[in-house]
Amino acid sequence: MSTLQNKLATGRFTLTVELDPPKSADAVKTITEAKQLKERIDAVNIADCPMANLRMSPIALSHVIQADVGLETIFHLTCRDRNIIGLQAELLGAAALGVHNILALTGDHPQQGDHPQAKAVFETDSTGLIELAAKLNNSQDIMGNELQKGTSFFIGTAVNPGAEDLDKELEKLSAKITAGARFVQTQPVYDLEIAKRFMEKVKNLPIYVLMGVLPLKSHKMALYLHEKVPGITIPPVIMDRMAAGGKAAGLEIAAELVRGTKNIAHGVHIMPLNDIQTVVALTDQL
Repeated sequence: MSTLQNKLATGRFTLTVELDPPKSADAVKTITEAKQLKERIDAVNIADCPMANLRMSPIALSHVIQADVGLETIFHLTCRDRNIIGLQAELLGAAALGVHNILALTGDHPQQGDHPQAKAVFETDSTGLIELAAKLNNSQDIMGNELQKGTSFFIGTAVNPGAEDLDKELEKLSAKITAGARFVQTQPVYDLEIAKRFMEKVKNLPIYVLMGVLPLKSHKMALYLHEKVPGITIPPVIMDRMAAGGKAAGLEIAAELVRGTKNIAHGVHIMPLNDIQTVVALTDQL
């Protein structure tokens, strides 16, 4: 059982932070960021070529961070770039490197990224990927062939508590739990009533929930998220505070959301958009 899994199983409120890998063969910047966070959080997420932009392998970087920093990692794996053989091979390699927490995602289409001509695979989706990982945990490949040694992945996925069709979102989540998911990290939530409504819906499901917190940097950013990103609702009172206080207000709001979430969910997943100093300042407030 992984350290993160142990903490959640024993009721500890956990903090995770998302980091983007570098577009480089040099991991020093990300390692330095991880070192700043080591004593402040429980684990870092390492994205898998986010927004379909080329970045360092999340599995390799997760291994380096765990070995060099001593901070637990959650590696993202998407279905965009690999068929089911490649996905399983990556998972077996991750297990051999001691990287056991996975966030299974379908992934963004290459047309959105810096290699728009690249061919998308998508032989399966996030639910299928969860099933692959769960099969490997049971010492079998997806075809039912026995492995000499199985894996021990703590399998996570994403969910949107603010989805317009919450029943449909919960159906998808239920299918992912059946496939083998044991924790979720959610899309950003700015209204604790939405978080409470979601937790009430999932309270009887065998899943740990880390509620997403994305610190706002400006009123313009708040407007964009509210108007352009499906499933994100920002209440008028927060809009007003951002208009009056800017980034400082955004930090205060993020701290309030984390504190409020302690009585609702199992943890918080912070998305700092590559601004590690915001995480430092936020954890100082906490």
